[in-house]
Amino acid sequence: MMFNDRSHAGKLLAEKLLKYSGDDTVVYALPRGGVVLGYEVSMKLGCPLDLVVSRKIGHPMNSEYAICAVTENSPPICNQSETMGLDKEWLENEVERQKSEIRRRKAIYPTPDISPKGKIAIVIDDGIATGLTLFSAIEEIKAQAPKLLVVAVPVSPGDTAEKITGMVDHFVCLDVPMCYLGAVGMYYAEFPQISDEEVVDLLNKANAK
Repeated sequence: MMFNDRSHAGKLLAEKLLKYSGDDTVVYALPRGGVVLGYEVSMKLGCPLDLVVSRKIGHPMNSEYAICAVTENSPPICNQSETMGLDKEWLENEVERQKSEIRRRKAIYPTPDISPKGKIAIVIDDGIATGLTLFSAIEEIKAQAPKLLVVAVPVSPGDTAEKITGMVDHFVCLDVPMCYLGAVGMYYAEFPQISDEEVVDLLNKANAK
């Protein structure tokens, strides 16, 4: 399945999430790319748009290849087979570096900062590759005791989709291809980088109502 862009994917996801419309629902998007989809979903469902910030830790030989992911308040989630031979001091420093980046982003993003406790929490990203950043985000939200935890993405590898299904109350995915193409951007006709300024603008528009 090919999506025109993140906005298109968000609109399609929103149609699958209409049953969660209501005052008890909060959309938690992963910045930056997930915020575009989260905006479309929050507009359609009439609920607030907030963030759950999860950062990947890339392999020292290939920074794009995620070996761990971390949120501000939860311990890192790692692919143990990839981290076994790595220098522990390097990994600890990288965890702290990414937590600093999380704090930087949270300081500039105008979020409503809504606790998921007792809420229907919908966690949204623009797609899944290794799944580590999403796993980390799920644990961050789950630790805050939502009434219902939903994860919604446009595309996911089959094994990751199966794992997430077992972690949450409801998993919504528009496409689980038999042969995953290896990168989320392969499923979009347009997949530009999203800036901090765009994230701020979308958050302001979503929560102005």
